[in-house]
Amino acid sequence: MKAAVKTAVKTLSKKSAPPRPHGGAGEVRIIGGQWKRTSLPVPDLPGLRPTPARVRETLFNWLGQDLAGWRCIDAFAGSGALGLECASRGAAQVLLCEQDLRLAAALKALCTRLSASTVEVRRGDGISALRAVPGAWDLVLLDPPFEADLFDAALKAAAAGLAANGLVYLEAPEAWDQARLAELGWSSERHLRAGAVHAHLLRRSA
Repeated sequence: MKAAVKTAVKTLSKKSAPPRPHGGAGEVRIIGGQWKRTSLPVPDLPGLRPTPARVRETLFNWLGQDLAGWRCIDAFAGSGALGLECASRGAAQVLLCEQDLRLAAALKALCTRLSASTVEVRRGDGISALRAVPGAWDLVLLDPPFEADLFDAALKAAAAGLAANGLVYLEAPEAWDQARLAELGWSSERHLRAGAVHAHLLRRSA
């Protein structure tokens, strides 16, 4: 295990080449809060696609910049950018779920470096984590791999894990219209398109 963590940290610490179509972005930076401008290295792994800075900036304009007291789960953490933005803005609890062993180990090392005491990194399935503690989360962050067929399952699990007045952020390769969302019990509060990314802020339907 120590060897795996050492390898992961070394991988995330190297300067990467320019991004490939299906690889990492080299590095991203936290854009707000106590860790503003902190670099988050991103390894060149297939399917890893950190949320662009413009989209993150818009999301936290929607949510407000102060998340003090919020409980947040990043169900497909990847680089950790979304969840760490929440923690940087004062969230009381942030759970980063990541299936990939290397990414999970690197996220743990990064949180140690940042002294991120409110952040827990869990290697495993974010969908299962959402189902495990009903009504726990004020904000559910869903950014699954675009090529994986996980959107419906993730939204159904988010409904179980969400607190009464909670919000869901959904990132997808296409816009979800109201009719499609309504079938799963959601309504759209906000929507943004940035290149190939569609960002949605959702609430449970009345």
